Amino acid sequence: MLEGAKPLDVGIPAQVFTTRASMPYEVRVCGAATGPVTGGDGLSYHVAHDLDALAWADIVFVPGYRFPDRDDPPQAVVDALIAAHDRGARLAAISTGAFALAATGLLDGKRATTHWHYTRALAAKRPLVQVDKNVLFVDEGSVLTSAGAASGIDLCLHILRGDLGVAASNHAARRLVAAPYRSGGQAQYVPYSVPEPLGERFAATREWALHRLGEPLTLDVLARHAAVSPRTFSRRFVEDTGYTPMQWVMRARIDVARELLERSQRGIEQIAADAGLGTGANLRLHFQRILGTTPSEYRRTFTQGE
Repeated sequence: MLEGAKPLDVGIPAQVFTTRASMPYEVRVCGAATGPVTGGDGLSYHVAHDLDALAWADIVFVPGYRFPDRDDPPQAVVDALIAAHDRGARLAAISTGAFALAATGLLDGKRATTHWHYTRALAAKRPLVQVDKNVLFVDEGSVLTSAGAASGIDLCLHILRGDLGVAASNHAARRLVAAPYRSGGQAQYVPYSVPEPLGERFAATREWALHRLGEPLTLDVLARHAAVSPRTFSRRFVEDTGYTPMQWVMRARIDVARELLERSQRGIEQIAADAGLGTGANLRLHFQRILGTTPSEYRRTFTQGE
């Protein structure tokens, strides 16, 4: 972490990739040097590890910090990030941590995001970075960036899904009482207020739908449950989730199929029926379109070594 590190940005990766028996991760917090680090928002930290920790880390998170547009991070930090990346570590920035990541040059020519308040400053400071101000997070493979604070949860769950599968990611989301998945392409903020009762109603409709994925779920059915017109439901649903209602239903069904592939020995036809996808051919079609792989290959990936 850097001077002025934001408390939520520091805590999110530690909470998601928690060091516990059920998770194959070891979490360490490091800084340019061991000892006290002045944080943002009235907090400070005692850092137990220095930059040597980056020599073995598989994933390095850079939390957001105050005044990122004023000065570059220490050169030792920049060099350590580059060295970690060169040996194969993934680098992930939360919020204004994108400025430190951009200082390495590893974001040059790539898409990236940061907190909406700083997107112009990042674009001005690092013109070779393709700054996208309208997304929650960006995955460029070995370098990942996210918008303000809470979107760090979305980024961490996205990484967890790729590492351990949807079952582990959903379990972590339940533990954090967080949405299991929000699209990285969702807008960072809505420029006007959505009435709270409507927001609650839509959340209830999504929960209702998750328990009925094996049934026919059309836009009209969902809108009727939410007690609004299909047009209103569709528009507000995209603002809430980043997906159209039918895209969200399809991804929810694919998630059910993924969890069944990971945790059961059921055949493809049975999984397709249980997930509300009808036939094995339909499951294979949407699996390939959304995930770029086949159900059989996915099962092999997430059951190997068990």
